[in-house]
Amino acid sequence: MKREEISALAHAHHPIAAPVDDEAVRHLLEGGLRGGARRVLDLGCGGGEWLLRALTADPGVLAEGVDRAGTALARAREAATRLGVGDRLVLHHRDASDFAPAHAFDLVLCVGSTHALGGLLPTLAAARKHLAPGGRVLVGDAFWAEEPSTEAAELLGDLDDLPTVMDRVTADGWVPVQGHISSRRELDAYEWAWTGSLAEWALDHPAHPDSARALEEATVHRDEWLRVYRAAFGFVSLVLRPGDH
Repeated sequence: MKREEISALAHAHHPIAAPVDDEAVRHLLEGGLRGGARRVLDLGCGGGEWLLRALTADPGVLAEGVDRAGTALARAREAATRLGVGDRLVLHHRDASDFAPAHAFDLVLCVGSTHALGGLLPTLAAARKHLAPGGRVLVGDAFWAEEPSTEAAELLGDLDDLPTVMDRVTADGWVPVQGHISSRRELDAYEWAWTGSLAEWALDHPAHPDSARALEEATVHRDEWLRVYRAAFGFVSLVLRPGDH
């Protein structure tokens, strides 16, 4: 079972691949689209859920998504057709780091996918290249909500605390105009959905050759979350505008 197949199963009941609930998604998109934004780009769009919600919320939006996962893009196309917004969605099967569009965008998103572009600041640098004058960026990334254990730091990598994240963002020339810190309820709901969806699929398909692998993935992920990083992990989503830097 490929990693993108595992991800698709895990997000079956939480299509936003980040610990933000539906109300937060709506609020963040409203902030990102404020000012009459029309062209929207998602770097690392996966199944395109952010774009689909932007398209259904505003009939004037034109959206593009970039991702290396072909199966995720296929799901996005199917969903767009089902929702009647397929004529306003363009999807690119390629690496987001070398994407070179023909035009700029009013809103550039990357929520929960900054790792694909090398981290938060490289993601913002990539977004800046695609941003139209007066445009906004919507980015979501992890942070340490408290001092992590050595095991947590080794598992999740080099994260900062939230004040340091904000210092780095503003020092890079960005002005936060809106933000959302995911609640414990959102964080837990996301992890339960991730592990539960994968485990449920395995139980519903006991004869499938990947059933045991899926159940193992769910078990390992759940144990790492509960035992290693749950207490220290946080997630922040920011709507940013370029400053004078």
